[in-house]
Amino acid sequence: MPKLTNDDVRSLAKELGVKFIRMQFTDIFGVLKNVSITVEQLEKALAGELMFDGSSIEGFVRIEESDMYLRPDPSTFVVFPWKPRDGAVARLICDIYNPDGTPFAGDPRYALKRALKEAEAMGYTTMNVGPEAEFFLFHVDSDGRPTTITHDRAGYFDLTPVDLGENARRDMVLALEEMGYEIEASHHEVAPGQHEIDFKYSHALDIADKVVTFRFVVRTIAQRHGLHATFMPKPIYGIAGSGMHLNQSLMRNGENVFYDPNTPNQLSEDAMYYIGGLLKHAKAITTITNPNVNSYKRLVSGYEAPVYIAWSARNRSPLIRIPAKRGLSTRIELRSPDPSCNPYLALAVCLRAGLDGIKNKIAPPPACDRNIYDMSDDERRELQISNLPESLQEALVELQQDELIKDALGRHIYDRFMDAKRIEWDRYRVQVSPWELEEYLTKF
Repeated sequence: MPKLTNDDVRSLAKELGVKFIRMQFTDIFGVLKNVSITVEQLEKALAGELMFDGSSIEGFVRIEESDMYLRPDPSTFVVFPWKPRDGAVARLICDIYNPDGTPFAGDPRYALKRALKEAEAMGYTTMNVGPEAEFFLFHVDSDGRPTTITHDRAGYFDLTPVDLGENARRDMVLALEEMGYEIEASHHEVAPGQHEIDFKYSHALDIADKVVTFRFVVRTIAQRHGLHATFMPKPIYGIAGSGMHLNQSLMRNGENVFYDPNTPNQLSEDAMYYIGGLLKHAKAITTITNPNVNSYKRLVSGYEAPVYIAWSARNRSPLIRIPAKRGLSTRIELRSPDPSCNPYLALAVCLRAGLDGIKNKIAPPPACDRNIYDMSDDERRELQISNLPESLQEALVELQQDELIKDALGRHIYDRFMDAKRIEWDRYRVQVSPWELEEYLTKF
């Protein structure tokens, strides 16, 4: 992410003919929000003088304390490539502040910044993250409403003519590149209608900003192709769901602290303890990285999604995989997150869990290099391999019991997140599904 200043933003807005600027931020669930201003209001915005009603945003504040301020991060200035150059539209991602000038505790971006400050205090100057976000492309009906009818019958790495989404995916890549993304790969995924676009790793805050923008760009370009893009984790029964693997590493003064050429697996003590911290807090972390009722339809055995709390450098069935590359590329891959999560909160809880492992020297169990899916329950018990939560309700119980992850979120976000998710679970559990009608209506 370029280190732009307010002066740079003023110059670029003039040079690029910007007329409108979207002041963007997310609610606690990672849903992108924005306040649109004209370029004539840019000076006021850069001074942090733009106010909005926080009581209207999910998980923010009560109506009696609704005034909030937007402070844009100038380094996030970018022009949307699909808008006309005459009257172009740009965006700035904002931090949320209270009227007294203090950071708002309910701002997910602030939660990640707090975690990064803790890492910096421990000597880790950068957390690098590389996400691998998957999504589905579906047809819309004659009224423009999304269906679950896929646009192809293709599979992993297929090309046209079976991959009918290739044109849409190409335009997504071009738009993202114009917005400053370095795209490393894009391809059809395992399931029909499923795709993946990978962009280069960067520091955690930049990646969280990029993920929320990525979801917006993908859905916008899909719409222009008459398709609907969804980051719902498991939209169709019986086929693979969509994940967002998070590759993570820590840097100190330009050196990857996870790399140690003198150990058998070339992983440092810090890397091993980081893994230990992630495994210790994995169940509570899942509540944030897999935040919806539907997330747990993906986290089932048999569809390449991780279910078991273990790690390995050799196979993809455990929760954490260690990719083969070493040196500066040494990293751990957390395979459970899905693309519906709030990336700011997901990275905040992952980092805090890893740092807890380093602080308290939490050694992980031995690596499990066997296919865990093929093991019996007795074999998994013998190896002390436990499961991730099987439902949102189970995950909420785990989060409630994990003080470190609660602290990573902060009391404000934790309380409102729990309240909203308990309501979501209650709404879900009283529904009568088509499966139940099919199974029971004529039987009883």
